[in-house]
Amino acid sequence: MSMPRRRLIRPAPIPVPNPQRQRQAQKMRERLEHERAALARWQTRLKRAFNAVEKSQRTIARLERKITQLEE
Repeated sequence: MSMPRRRLIRPAPIPVPNPQRQRQAQKMRERLEHERAALARWQTRLKRAFNAVEKSQRTIARLERKITQLEE
């Protein structure tokens, strides 16, 4: 099978700035920033709740061990 000896490499066409697309991209960037902030808030709440649950589990386990020791 024959192949051409060379290939023409042409630069990619430069996209024409579209004001509607730029506006849409800006809106999406603003929404992304808003969603990231909301996620950060939820993550701090989740960490706090997770630590509270772990503390409760440790307390319950400790109390159960003490009760079994007293009953023996």
